[in-house]
Amino acid sequence: MTWTAGIDVGSGAVKAVVMDCSDAPRVLAHAAARIRRREVAQVVDEVVGRVLEESGVGRLHYIASTGEGEEIPFATGHFYGMTTHARGALHLCPQATTVLDIGALHTRAVAMDPRGKVLDYKMTSQCASGSGQFLENIARYLGVSLAEVGPLSKAARKPEGVSSICAVLAETDVINMVSRGIDTADILRGIHDSMAGRFARLLRSLNATGTTFLSGGLANDVGLQQALEDALAQDARKAAGPLTLATDPLAIHAGAIGAAIWGAFRYHRLGSTGPAWTSTDPPPTHASAP
Repeated sequence: MTWTAGIDVGSGAVKAVVMDCSDAPRVLAHAAARIRRREVAQVVDEVVGRVLEESGVGRLHYIASTGEGEEIPFATGHFYGMTTHARGALHLCPQATTVLDIGALHTRAVAMDPRGKVLDYKMTSQCASGSGQFLENIARYLGVSLAEVGPLSKAARKPEGVSSICAVLAETDVINMVSRGIDTADILRGIHDSMAGRFARLLRSLNATGTTFLSGGLANDVGLQQALEDALAQDARKAAGPLTLATDPLAIHAGAIGAAIWGAFRYHRLGSTGPAWTSTDPPPTHASAP
């Protein structure tokens, strides 16, 4: 048996998994928590504690970090985010050729081979109008929860155009729409269309074909999925070939899953040097780290 943990520290949330990587890797437990105004170390310790308790494993052979988790003191090793999202996407969707990781501050499109090797990537600019944080800010202003955003967007009848160039301009557009009495659903679909247009251009710049896996916090936003499908259909003549979308209920954990799988690979490649943690040790937290 080889048990590993993957910890993905993002700009807005921490995600963690515990996996059995003995033969066919499988997720034993997963957890996520928002950072908000808390210390990142506190959130990491909380999430790791939850997945260990849920998984019930007595040891971890490797603890892998990714994203912004380089400073986790009890991690065995660190892996780059593009590498882990590529491998995690393939675990959840073996036919995927690209992954679109929609993060809190940035979105990136990554092309990979069937082994998870990153071949190329593109990222959105520093402007936040194509990010999860931007959409969350808009939802808060409109008085709706993130869970309501997708279904409301799909119910839109007359989507309103929103700036895709600048988050400040887009937020100004939304304020003006609200003052004009535009329906919330139409505003949200306009936001989704703006984001989807940027994402379609990212994928087209990679000459993406086949299946694109959606990962990150907005991966299961059904309204955004619909907007992206529509944008890709409109862009079909500019594309290198047919492109379909796929996601998974565990898509937000793709980076953590990929880290855990790469951790198992490194563990076996370097040889067994003993577990990174056992149940006889103190819980792996920042406070307990040497």
